Amino acid sequence: MPRVLRIVNRFNLGGPTYNACYLTKYLAPEYETLLIGGQKEAQEASSEFIPQSLGVDYAILPEIQRSINYSQDRKAYRAIKTLIQEFKPDIVHTHASKAGALGRLAAAACNVDVIVHTFHGTVFEGYFGWVKSSIYKEAERYLARKSDAIVAISPLQKRDLVEKHRIAPEYNVEMIPLGFELGRFSENQDQKRLDFRAEHGLRETDVAVGIIGRLTPIKDHSFFLRALDRLRRENPNVKTFVIGGGELESQLENQAAELGFTKGKDIVFTSWIEDVSYPLAGLDVVALTSINEGTPVSLIEAQAAQCSVISLDVGGVKDVVLNGETGFVTNKEGFSSKLNELIRNPELRNQMGVKGRKHALSKYSVDRLAQDMRSLYERLLTT
Repeated sequence: MPRVLRIVNRFNLGGPTYNACYLTKYLAPEYETLLIGGQKEAQEASSEFIPQSLGVDYAILPEIQRSINYSQDRKAYRAIKTLIQEFKPDIVHTHASKAGALGRLAAAACNVDVIVHTFHGTVFEGYFGWVKSSIYKEAERYLARKSDAIVAISPLQKRDLVEKHRIAPEYNVEMIPLGFELGRFSENQDQKRLDFRAEHGLRETDVAVGIIGRLTPIKDHSFFLRALDRLRRENPNVKTFVIGGGELESQLENQAAELGFTKGKDIVFTSWIEDVSYPLAGLDVVALTSINEGTPVSLIEAQAAQCSVISLDVGGVKDVVLNGETGFVTNKEGFSSKLNELIRNPELRNQMGVKGRKHALSKYSVDRLAQDMRSLYERLLTT
């Protein structure tokens, strides 16, 4: 039985944790997997409930931390090498940047047969200045040369890695979209909707508009609040939900107050909600206003929950949302008018929701994810 050492940056809420846990679960029993990840940061919600709920064993390697620190990173590198020497994996598969750097370097030093890395997003645009971004690109090019395969999670991300940023040649980049257990987004949906809307005092005619994700600069919740501020004045039946936590929570709450939102009445900051199928059942529209995105998990889950969606045209959004069919993908100038169209047209929201659910279930199932990765592993192990 082939062994896989799977490494994630840290166990925080987000796509990489789900992806790593699903692969660990659904590639068994053909593959024996040791799943490890770093410690979440203090302001982040723990996602350890994800492997626990899936029955997946995991270990936290506290040496792996988010920030770059030579001394700490050196300790993490040595700890990963020790694990490799003890576990003797046939494959080391890393997920996201920090795990990708430390894990691939350690795997190469230990002469592991197969080294795979999944990009769940990139930091080449929207995060740092030109100089720092250039350094990161050179580092990723070096690491790509030590990888037997690079996994991109969307067609756009693959084009960016191959053509735009020239991280790796096309023959070395495999496109494998994310996959999820999406059944929970249609289970007991009517009751969840009633419960969520009753909890927050929503009437049948109220339109609940939400945004889901870490409260961090790259997500640009500030733009979302300004857009909703303009629209709520002509649509008093709109209620805004900000679902997630992060370092900008207090700042965004202050911005909402300055714009005239009444906390608990016009806007609700829910912090993290472990079972996101609950709020999604009660929302009518889900928005995304990020400066950059890889594959936006919140939009996949929203469509699976039969919500209409609206997003800025960034990253891999157009690979996920069928513009004009399951939602709107627009620029900043057109965002408010398209959102207003969704708010005022319940029939359009329903049509997009129905199409969105079919689209998400057909393209992003966990079974398809496991089969795609199984095929890649088998090919790499036999070449």
